[in-house]
Amino acid sequence: MALRHAVLAALLAGDGSDGDGRGEYSGYQLAKAFDIGVANFWHALPQQLYAELAKLEKEGLVAGRQVVQEARPNKRLFRVTEAGLAELEAFAAAASKVSFIRDDLLVKVQVADSVDNGPLIEQLEERASLAEAKIELFGKMLRKMRGGLDEEEFLRRGDRIGPYLTCLRGLALEQENRDWGLRVAAVLRERRASHVER
Repeated sequence: MALRHAVLAALLAGDGSDGDGRGEYSGYQLAKAFDIGVANFWHALPQQLYAELAKLEKEGLVAGRQVVQEARPNKRLFRVTEAGLAELEAFAAAASKVSFIRDDLLVKVQVADSVDNGPLIEQLEERASLAEAKIELFGKMLRKMRGGLDEEEFLRRGDRIGPYLTCLRGLALEQENRDWGLRVAAVLRERRASHVER
């Protein structure tokens, strides 16, 4: 997957939809949406998003329009074009590659038998704490998307199911990150204590 597909997908989830399922985002709003929603499966810095928006607009995959504001600087709003939808259609139909974990914390745990575990335990607990904060955020996002519906009802007949399903995946991943981090920290702390007692 290229960043372009993640940007197009994020734009489709934009607020301000005019009924065709395609909303508009400013670059700033896109960066915020990325940070909250898309970042659970694709990471990008704001400057990368701005550069990608410019490329997509040049290629005709997004359309931008200028919005004049009185008390603030003018802004540009972007939306996915028909060509952008066709790009996403082709992307969705293509075979997906298997994903791989690249996480420096896992490398540190791999060498836990050979290094001082004190800093590692702190990092694991910090990761668990960050995961807990994301769990709360995902919970709020899911409740907001559901509106007054319970989850099963929303999954059967709710609008905009794609962002909801990716948010569910993000929630499950962060729950696993929290649980694993706390368990590994506890194991290492117990082993450290028993080693000191010997």
